[in-house]
Amino acid sequence: MKRLDVLFVVPGGHNKVFQQLADDFSAVEPPVLAGLFANYLKARDCSVKIIDAPAEGLTPMEVANLAISHNPYLIVAMVYGHQPSASTQTMPAVSELCRLIKECWKDAKIMMVGTHPSALPERTLKEEEVDFVCQGEGPITIYETLLALKFGENDFSRVSGLWYWDGEKIKSNQLAPLMSDLSKEFSMGVAWDLFPMDKYRAHNWHCFDDIERRQPYASLYTSFGCPYSCSFCCINAPFGKSSYRMFSPDWVIREVDILVNKYGVRNIKIVDEMFILNEDHILGICDRIIDRGYDLNIWAYARVDTVKDKHLKKLRKAGFHWLALGIESGSKHVRDGVGKGKFGTTDIISVVRKIQNAGINVIGNYIFGLPDDTIESMQETLDLAIEANCESANFYCAMAYPGSKLYIVAKENKWPLPGDLSNPGWIGHSQHSYECFPLPTETLCAADVLKFRDNAFNAYFKNPFYLEMIKRKFGEKALKHIRNMASTSLKRKLLED
Repeated sequence: MKRLDVLFVVPGGHNKVFQQLADDFSAVEPPVLAGLFANYLKARDCSVKIIDAPAEGLTPMEVANLAISHNPYLIVAMVYGHQPSASTQTMPAVSELCRLIKECWKDAKIMMVGTHPSALPERTLKEEEVDFVCQGEGPITIYETLLALKFGENDFSRVSGLWYWDGEKIKSNQLAPLMSDLSKEFSMGVAWDLFPMDKYRAHNWHCFDDIERRQPYASLYTSFGCPYSCSFCCINAPFGKSSYRMFSPDWVIREVDILVNKYGVRNIKIVDEMFILNEDHILGICDRIIDRGYDLNIWAYARVDTVKDKHLKKLRKAGFHWLALGIESGSKHVRDGVGKGKFGTTDIISVVRKIQNAGINVIGNYIFGLPDDTIESMQETLDLAIEANCESANFYCAMAYPGSKLYIVAKENKWPLPGDLSNPGWIGHSQHSYECFPLPTETLCAADVLKFRDNAFNAYFKNPFYLEMIKRKFGEKALKHIRNMASTSLKRKLLED
């Protein structure tokens, strides 16, 4: 039987990451990077498969047994989440999966790829049951490692971006260059045919206008990286620097065509950390969607200072029903401290209203417990969120994610972190987990921050002005769904202690 070249495995663990919210409220997203990497390899005559544990509802042992049955030269464990900062919280599930594979098949060759291992390659290689860690973007390193396994007599010294064991020593190689022409390098697009496309489900808020129609669903990259340098963000860890590279509008519309015409997808997430940025890119994609006449429900990320009046009409016409704004804090002083203080509170509210007036919904992203936060400044953030009254909101605790500037500062100052030996481990980076372990501030302990965040969530989603707006805009079904979500109480070890 001919061996499989590369098997991509996507770990589960959603119930541990999201607790009760995993059942009805969180999204189940296609691991689109695995799909891009798979077709990159297929274009080079490699055989590939993907096992998506969250979508298929597979246990770690079931994934391990399936992985072994494919007899691959290389198993690639994908360490990504719904957004870049969610990579670290998947590490416990990835770790368990790799351990089980090694227990059942000691000769398996496993590589970890993703934001977290790229940020901490040496530590990951030391602590996890893997043979390789990729530091960098991924595809080139995966391909060159495969060639070394198949034809190179296990000589990994020239594999770009690879960390590996050489006997008892850890060695690392020069990073692979960043891909400059994404549309050419990923000319075959995403390997949608390797995904269980009927299993994916949109975020609940993404479908407030039709809450019972969250499937089918897909996510799609139109660019890699981000040119900004917010201290709490780890988006650029796999790239080694701030960068922003775009797929062409023609490449993007080809993928949209496949999703709509072959899989019946209407709900689409643009995964880019910053979609609303380059005007030619935005309008080029919008024009092509409008020309097709598709009825889509798309959401994408934006910044308060990148949303332009001339973009909004086209975005709405193309089917962009939601923009996610990184508002972060109601305090300009706190925003200044993390490199995001350019816009004032008045500007934030005016931009939210401008987007809403264009017929596009807003989900505001807010962070509690940034380094300069106090109870008073966190209350400013909650007050701003309630005043903005966005159609939805994400409330986060500040975390020092590996790969972020804040992680470096936290290590230098010896602030307690989830990954420390005496603390809950990487799962502590999950915002919704039982073990959630936020950063302390100068005046607040981690428990203070977490308690405020959870109370803020309740204050927002039980606010009568918010609920009235939801009923008016989306109807009774969405209102009932939100009430059910708000009544779901998360258990928190930190608050029990």
